[in-house]
Amino acid sequence: MGAMTDAISELRAALGASNVLTGTDTERFSRDWTGKWRASPCAVLRPGSTAEVAECVRIAARHGLAIVPVGGNTGLVGGTANEGALMISLERMAAIREIRPEAGLAIVEAGAILSDVHDAVAAHDLMFPLTLGARGSARIGGLLSTNAGGSNVVRYGPTRGLVLGLEVVLADGRVLDLMSELRKDNSGYDLRDLFIGAEGTLGVITAAVLRLTPAPRYHAAALAAVTSLPASLRLLRRLQQATDGAVEAFEYMPRTYMQALATHRPDLRQPFEIHDHAIMIDLGGLSRPLGDTLEEVLAEAVEAGDVLDAMVAQNEAQRAHIWEMRETAAEVTFTRLPIVDCDVALPLDGVETFIDRMHQRLAAIDAAADTLIVAHLGDGNIHLTVYPSNDAADHLDGIREMIDAIVVDLGGSVSAEHGIGLSKLASMSRHKDAVALDVMRAIKGALDPENRMNPGKVVPAAK
Repeated sequence: MGAMTDAISELRAALGASNVLTGTDTERFSRDWTGKWRASPCAVLRPGSTAEVAECVRIAARHGLAIVPVGGNTGLVGGTANEGALMISLERMAAIREIRPEAGLAIVEAGAILSDVHDAVAAHDLMFPLTLGARGSARIGGLLSTNAGGSNVVRYGPTRGLVLGLEVVLADGRVLDLMSELRKDNSGYDLRDLFIGAEGTLGVITAAVLRLTPAPRYHAAALAAVTSLPASLRLLRRLQQATDGAVEAFEYMPRTYMQALATHRPDLRQPFEIHDHAIMIDLGGLSRPLGDTLEEVLAEAVEAGDVLDAMVAQNEAQRAHIWEMRETAAEVTFTRLPIVDCDVALPLDGVETFIDRMHQRLAAIDAAADTLIVAHLGDGNIHLTVYPSNDAADHLDGIREMIDAIVVDLGGSVSAEHGIGLSKLASMSRHKDAVALDVMRAIKGALDPENRMNPGKVVPAAK
């Protein structure tokens, strides 16, 4: 307690008492958005600059205290849960420092909210293409730390490819300046990518150089009922060909999801009866409208027997309505507990096989379990939620292991965009290449030899 008391005193001197939260003032940081992961920090620090972050980390190092960075706390895998740690909130470091339209980049602090970045760059007819349902609260540092995906990956790729440079405070308090504005830089190891997806286990991201793209001038969106998953992929391929790759989102919403949506959000009127398979389509064009092309491709798919029904948005309000039906997924998913929430990636032509095998094996393990699926089908990312009939720890782990085994057997990954956190440590132990794990542990040991940076996350301990 003496070391903790001394550390808190030093931190208050460095940041001001109002920016060192203790006791009940830390309550909003003690649980994540899902409510599934809970842990009480010993204090929450609110630095206002990179220099103050560095000083916080140095003080923590002197007293041997763990550091857990937090952004919007919208993660789903327990990435910020760490009992008794010092939590560093980046909420006061939310500046959009600079937007350079000619260079196609923005320089932002890690606490910047994603929707604020969207609005700022849109004023220059540019776009930061990362988008997801939590964009109104998710912060850039957290998104980079989990290598977030979202709905536009099919066209623009995940977060890692949208970042040119980073600023990171290391475990000893040194500031690593990787704030490159270059598209090409072949000068040694790509240190930037070590920190993207590391969930704060190697350092605290404090700022980033983001890569921007021209904002589409035209959008076209639709909701289509399709006959099968293979029919969906045929539709995707035809749309990509007809629009020169302008598909920005291609989202799968099967019957179970649409039924749950109708129950949970009856205000989100569905444009036609619920079918076994539905796809949300969004196109973005730079040089020409795409609505007619979308209607033509859908009409061809109806004639070919791949599409059963469709509604093409006639205005922006209808497009926003279709998007809201998809982006309500997290809200719908966490309406009940217990859950086994899985975020997996598969080759596109393996998605149907995965879903069929999963349902067959789940019936043998827990015949009373329910499932909910929604997917970024354009990039093979499936969000599968299982609602088991009991919450025994070994039962939940058995379900996850069954799912992971099918994914790996089909050449997939047990984590697509949500990160590892606490919930997927066992999956990493079971399925990540042993040599890869050894390399990860070596990197962690080199950059954080005392294991104080978000300890216990991402890399499972050696057995």
